[in-house]
Amino acid sequence: MRLKLIAISLLLLCLLSGSCSSVPDFDDQLDSIVNPYRFSAVRWEVGAISDEVRQWLCREQEADDNQTETVIEYFPLVEQINSLETEIAALSADEKQGDLAWLETELNSLQEQRMTLIGKVESIIASQIKEVLAEQGILHPLDEYIKLKVSFPPLNFKLGKLPYLLVISPRDRIESIREIALQPDLTLEEMESIENQADELGVSSLVAGLGGAGALYPTLVTESASLQFAIDTAVEEWLHQYLAFKPLGFLYVLDLAGISRNYEIATMNETLAGIVSKEIGAIIRQKYYPGYENSAQQEQESGFDFNLEMREIRRTVDEYLAQGEIEQAEEFMEQKRQYLASMGYYIRKLNQAYFAFHGTYADKPTSISPIGVELRKLREQSASLKDFLNMVAGMTSRQDLIDSIK
Repeated sequence: MRLKLIAISLLLLCLLSGSCSSVPDFDDQLDSIVNPYRFSAVRWEVGAISDEVRQWLCREQEADDNQTETVIEYFPLVEQINSLETEIAALSADEKQGDLAWLETELNSLQEQRMTLIGKVESIIASQIKEVLAEQGILHPLDEYIKLKVSFPPLNFKLGKLPYLLVISPRDRIESIREIALQPDLTLEEMESIENQADELGVSSLVAGLGGAGALYPTLVTESASLQFAIDTAVEEWLHQYLAFKPLGFLYVLDLAGISRNYEIATMNETLAGIVSKEIGAIIRQKYYPGYENSAQQEQESGFDFNLEMREIRRTVDEYLAQGEIEQAEEFMEQKRQYLASMGYYIRKLNQAYFAFHGTYADKPTSISPIGVELRKLREQSASLKDFLNMVAGMTSRQDLIDSIK
């Protein structure tokens, strides 16, 4: 069963990476730009499976008492590593002074400590997620017809470096028309070179960082994540695999493959997975990690409302584009990008592709879609999280969602 799931996930990633058809000249030119940097799903799967086998052979049986302590020990290490890497990057760019050799030695020491814990942490969190999903009655996509107390797809995830995603949008509207997975070790110069060459084809492009990859098996969650982000993302990526066996998720697979584009289906799928994963994640943290906080979760208090600002930017950009004022929209986005940076919110590139990538999450500030409000309203009216998930998972259009709201 696991080999079958791996084969399915590879197929999905290949469809995602190579996608969508219609203009051969454009695709040929784009391929010539990205081919040296493409992410190899096959190579990653081989490495992940080898690592799984090694961990399984070497894993020692441990008492359950210290499981939460192991996880709590791990994530502060991640924060320290992230901080040191930022400091080392600043020193290397001559932006500040310090003892580079000492910092690199300290970083290596922390990374070694992290590697001794990572396999245990992945296993512990996966076990906790499965337990809470089972408590919620969310086991497998066919549980309405087959009453088996098993979890499917098997929940398994790795903490590691994620591939980047090249997102292509037309300049005259906000819509993702190509998404291609790229290698995880790209430099900033390589990202900007890919974007500049793609933009010369008359489109808007962005090399975006990912938080998780559900098209792989095991699913992949960024190694620099906080505890909250790691749990929520591991759940969300599993939900994408779960939903692929339901009408809504299957239509989303067709959208990703470029076979049948449907932006509303994509938005419903992504937003549903986000809502459910956050609710499951909150239950897990309350059950296993009450009172735990990490500094990455603590937001700075200020009078600036980032979410409101992003929604207003998106609305204004849509108005410019609707009037055919493409250059004005792009100038406006760059001005706003600089303004956000002055307020402490750095966005490397703010353009049509940025909004196309982030806009499918209707519960995010970069989206102006009403689907997020509609899904939350339906969740309030649902008897349980499982009922809500399965009701939406069975839908095939946004009209189904509207009709389901009482």
